Parts: sequence; C-alpha cells; structure tokens
Amino acid sequence: MAGVGDATAQREGGGGAADIPEREGHGEAEQPGGGGHGPPPAPQHTETLGFYESDRRRERRRSRAELSLLRFLSAELTRGYFLEHNEAKYTERRERVYTCMRIPRELEKLMVFGIFLCLDAFLYVFTLLPLRVFLALFRLFTLPCYGLRDRRLLQPAQVCDILKGVILVICYFMMHYVDYSMMYHLIRGQSVIKLYIIYNMLEVADRLFSSFGQDILDALYWTATEPKERKRAHIGVIPHFFMAVLYVFLHAILIMVQATTLNVAFNSHNKSLLTIMMSNNFVEIKGSVFKKFEKNNLFQMSNSDIKERFTNYVLLLIVCLRNMEQFSWNPDHLWVLFPDVCMVVTSEIAVDIVKHAFITKFNDITADVYSEYRASLAFDLVSSRQKNAYTDYSDSVARRMGFIPLPLAVLLIRVVTSSIKVQGILSYACVILFYFGLISLKVLNSIVLLGKSCQYVKEAKMEEKLFNPPPTSAPSKPSSKSQNKCKPSQGISTEENLSASVTSQPLHQKENVIPLLVTSNSDQFLTTPDGDEKDITQENSELKHRSSKKDLLEIDRFTICGNRID
Repeated sequence: MAGVGDATAQREGGGGAADIPEREGHGEAEQPGGGGHGPPPAPQHTETLGFYESDRRRERRRSRAELSLLRFLSAELTRGYFLEHNEAKYTERRERVYTCMRIPRELEKLMVFGIFLCLDAFLYVFTLLPLRVFLALFRLFTLPCYGLRDRRLLQPAQVCDILKGVILVICYFMMHYVDYSMMYHLIRGQSVIKLYIIYNMLEVADRLFSSFGQDILDALYWTATEPKERKRAHIGVIPHFFMAVLYVFLHAILIMVQATTLNVAFNSHNKSLLTIMMSNNFVEIKGSVFKKFEKNNLFQMSNSDIKERFTNYVLLLIVCLRNMEQFSWNPDHLWVLFPDVCMVVTSEIAVDIVKHAFITKFNDITADVYSEYRASLAFDLVSSRQKNAYTDYSDSVARRMGFIPLPLAVLLIRVVTSSIKVQGILSYACVILFYFGLISLKVLNSIVLLGKSCQYVKEAKMEEKLFNPPPTSAPSKPSSKSQNKCKPSQGISTEENLSASVTSQPLHQKENVIPLLVTSNSDQFLTTPDGDEKDITQENSELKHRSSKKDLLEIDRFTICGNRID
C-alpha cells in the first residue's frame, strides 16, 4: 500500500496520471547504457501497477452499485432488434408459410381432376366397352361376307376390346362362387386387432397387385396383336389369357375383402375398429413426411393418392349398397351411415393435405408444381386422342396412377346384381334408362375433361410435344423424312393442330415412321443433379430444368408403390 500512497502524493503534487509514462520512460532512459548487469529499478513499476489496480477496483464497485432489479427489468422491456438485418431468412420463412396455405387449394385441384380421370376410365368399362365389343364381334362375323380386303381380321384395338370383354364376363361368373355373406360373418368374428392387421395387409397387397397386374394385361394385349409370321405363334395368347383372368379374379376378391372389412367397421357397435382404421391414415404421415422427396417422387405419391381416394369412394359405395340391401332400402338408414362416410372422407382429405404440405415445406417445393402434375395428366388424355396414339386412355391411366378398372368393375357388377333384383318389364326399362344415363354421363365427362385438358396443355406450353418428334442423338434417314413431312404443317397454328388432332381417329403407323410422342425411357426420367455438380454453368442448369419438366411425362406406376428413385 506504500506504492499507492506515493502515487496519490505525486498526483496531489501536480504530477497526475499523465506523468507516469513520462517518468517511466525517463527512468528507462537514465539506466546505464553499457551496464545491462541488473534489472531496472522496481519501485516505479509497482507504483504503476498499484494505480491501475485501484482504478479497476473503483470501476467494479461502481458497476456493482449500478446493478439493480429495476434496471434489469427496464433493459428487458426496452431492448430492441432489427429483422431487416436478416431479410433473406425471414422472406424465405414467409414464402414457406404462403406455400403451406396454397397447398390445400392446389392439391385439391389436382385431386379433383385426377378423380374425374379415374371416373372416366371406370365408366368406360360399363358404357363404351360393351358397344366396342359388339362392333368388333359384328365385324368379325360379317367380314367373310365382304371378303378379306385386309390381312388383319380385326384391328389391334378391337382385339384388345374383345379380350377385355371376355375377361370381364368370365370373372363375373367366377365371382358367383364367392359367398359375400359367409365372408362377412367370418371377418366379423375376428378380434379388432386381427381386423386392423388384416386391413393393413390388404392395402399392401392391393398396391402389389396393381403394380404387377397392368404388366400382365399389357403382355396379353401385345401377345395378341403383335405381327406373327406363323399361325402357331397365336397359341402363346392362351397362357397369357389365363394369367390375366386369374389376376383379375384374385384382385377382385382382394377388393371384396377390403370392402367387407370396412363394412364390419361401419356396423360395429362401439366404432372402435373404424376409429383404428382412420388412425391408420395418420400413420401414413409419419412414413412419408420425414423422407427426402424430389419432384418425381411427389408426382408418384400424388398419383397414388388420387387412385387411393377414388378406390375408397367406390368401396364406400359398395358398403352403402350392402347395408341398404340389409335394411330393405330404408332411406332412414342412409342417414345413419352418412356421419361415418363423412368421417372417412374427411380424414382422407385431411391426411393428404397435411402430408403434402409438410413434404413441400421440408423439400423446398413450390405449390406451382401441382399445376405441372395436372398438365402431365392432361397430356395423357390429349395424346390418347392423337392419330399416332399407341394405347387406350384407360390403359394410360392405369400405367400412370396404378388404377386398374377391371377388377373394381367386376366387383361392383357382382355387388349390384346381387343387391338389386330386376323383375318385370318396368324394371328392365329402368335398367336401360340407367344405362343410357351412364353413357350420357360418360360422354359429358369426357367432353369436359378433354376441354380442360387442352386448356392445361396450352397453359403449360406442352402442345409442341404432341406434334414435333423428340430430338434424337444420331439422326437417321427415317427421322429426316419425318421432319420433312412435318414441315408443311408448320404454317397452321398450334391451336388448329391441337383441335384437329383431338377429334381425328388414330391411324395405323408403318414400321419406318417414328412415333411423334415422347417414348418411355427409364434411364432419363430419373436423372436428378447430385450435390457435387453445383458448379455447372447456367446453360446446363437450364437444360436440366427443362428435362425435369419433360421427365414428368415418363413417370408411371413402375415406381409408385415404394417411391423407388435411384
């Protein structure tokens, strides 16, 4: 403390704190220059250190005196910050909120359009397919009267129509050997947990059947219509036909078990099974929200949701028909079923909205992508009306969404014929009127869908893909010929080409003509940029962005069950 007293005395004597460095420097300068044999004088340094320590102590005492609870509260109440210092982050968060708010509207637009597409393909089986089969059989039986002008007895489309009709008739008679009442009581006798497990297994089996079923039908159609040099080659159609009949029959039984389980849930007293089955939809959120999804994966999931929702609507229709039959078509019982039906439909819609909202949020996908998906589905409808169409529209829906209408149609015909008894002339007249009403509904639905599809294709600027051939890596002679053929039609507007091609009938293509539609290429539609390719030029990124849009036309049900993207 002596050093502190000396420093205070010096400050009172007029030295002050400013003189301390000068004195230190003076003391250092007065050291003997040639000595260097000892340390500098210690008292001056100890005085300086003591002075600084005293100042620090005074500041600590002053700060402690200033600390108080009121000052802390006032600081917390008046503390401010500026969000504009991180403007990009908060702007991105706001856009995510806006995207989540737009998801329900955009998703339901896609769902409604897709459901009407499935309805159009489903009504085709009941309305136009019988008429097409009748015309094909009429041509087959009357062709010898006019002579064989063509090498083919029937056109490929007519052969496929006859095969579909024969499969429907055979499976319908086979379904008569399946007792619905026995199946209902057998399932009703099981416990709730068993039924819950059975229902989950049936959903998985339905997806697997849908994945493999269309391959069986496509193999049958191609085997029956491919050009054959020898007559023995036609024998190969027989095993494919039996495989297709077996598939449609087993898939129809599978859907019947699903409908029966749902019917048991509706008729249970405490509704516990129905509640468990509805909670199963929310488990789907856990299995899909926290996974990485690309644009193509989300398109597959959207198609799967459309197919699942339409199938559930048909199952609810079957359940209502069976229940109304048991209660002698009492309209009062329909209002008893109405709350349960609304609960099933509402839970399905809520699960889809929540699932898609969080998937788009976690993967930075905008809500505008659903309009692209809708345009891709519309492209299928418009392309099936082209002259160079290579498939029927119902088959294209099956390939795109995994929805196969034949097993569901067989089951619905079986349930309707067993629930409604037709007796008397008046009943048959009502059936005929109902059939004409279905034809009118099919035609009206097709016209509206075709107009909307043309509108969506034009808005997405995809009409060029309907007329221009796809670019080839190595141009050949046939491609140059096809380009020369397309040149005279360039003077006509695209809208005229689109309207003319939609209303025209498809023509048989020769072998040397390249199809003008985008062909399926599994090696190209699953190409997604890796993380190591971020330093590519802007031109390459634009080309990849364009290819990703075109890749949506290549997505079908081959990867729809497990969202398998390599």
